[in-house]
Amino acid sequence: MHDLQMVDLKRQYHKIKPEIDAAIQRVIDSTAFIKGEDVGAFATELAAYLGVKHVIPCGNGTDALQIILMALGLQPGDEVITPSFTYMATVEVVALLHLKPVFVEVDADTFTMNIDSVMDAITSKTKAIIPVHLYGQSVDMEPLLELAAEHNIYVIEDNAQAIGGNYSFADGRTVKTGTMGIAGSTSFFPSKTLGCYGDGGAMFTNDDALAEKLRMIANHGQRVRYTHELVGCNSRLDSIQAAVLRVKLKYLDDYCLARRTAADFYDAAFSEYPRIVTPYRAPYSHHVFYEYTILLRNVDRDAVMKELAARKIPSQLYYPLPCHKQPVMSLLNLPGYHLPITDMLQDCMLSLPMHTELTNEELAYICDNLIEVINSLA
Repeated sequence: MHDLQMVDLKRQYHKIKPEIDAAIQRVIDSTAFIKGEDVGAFATELAAYLGVKHVIPCGNGTDALQIILMALGLQPGDEVITPSFTYMATVEVVALLHLKPVFVEVDADTFTMNIDSVMDAITSKTKAIIPVHLYGQSVDMEPLLELAAEHNIYVIEDNAQAIGGNYSFADGRTVKTGTMGIAGSTSFFPSKTLGCYGDGGAMFTNDDALAEKLRMIANHGQRVRYTHELVGCNSRLDSIQAAVLRVKLKYLDDYCLARRTAADFYDAAFSEYPRIVTPYRAPYSHHVFYEYTILLRNVDRDAVMKELAARKIPSQLYYPLPCHKQPVMSLLNLPGYHLPITDMLQDCMLSLPMHTELTNEELAYICDNLIEVINSLA
């Protein structure tokens, strides 16, 4: 059995090594390292996969969110609603632009943005909502989009963890996550379901005017070279990363299926153990399991992690300190927040290895040992 990893990128690479190596060599031979043909081709291919009009590649997922907020013309002091139970980047870009983050609660079962909490948080200063499709599961977008439309609020999807996932509307329509709001963003960080071999990100939109603005801001505010119409930044996906992503995009559905299959194995193994709460799969969401995160009931989570590590089984906490409790928040003069579900999750959640190369042997080893550890701590 291979040494267990939270994400095993080496084995994934070796499966597609000839294609990856040829793609990288093609870029090197061309010497078109910036804005090469692969960048435009990848944007076109990803747009076709997602069913969205425009994909604008950029430097990373954090840049993607920031550029979208810049392009929408939000002003300092405008409020942006976001869950606290997310990676700090979601909130960081709001603060960087001198906007005001407003934290809302998540659902205890899906770990994603609670729509009732969003409703209670809306004020006359609310200009945008950032739903985070966490761990590979979609936020319940239909009621959120209706609520946002009622109040004339932008919806910007943070799709860094759920690319390849679907959302189903009540009328039977199914669309890709990241394509339902005014814009969506993703990260191509190597561990992501669609990851490159460095940094990378992208923005999605069906709005032609917004797409043009996103392209300009990501390119120093230029539409024409050396003519800067907007205050922009320098954020681009390089050609080698685009070439890698073109190869891996062909396998994205296979990667999502492999993760769901591993999740099925975990679910079945833990089904008879009430102290292990397996991830809920919302009926509207095609969960792609970027992470497999369980909740532990009436057991010492830290002791479990320590014993698993002794057995060479990695585990991880995503996220042990929610955004509203981060030290930097004291600099923003935000009100105190009472988010009991978020607090509960930080105390009892645990993520297990989840990637495309997990074998049944490895999964059985993880499951058997976790159950044994929990029983020993009873």
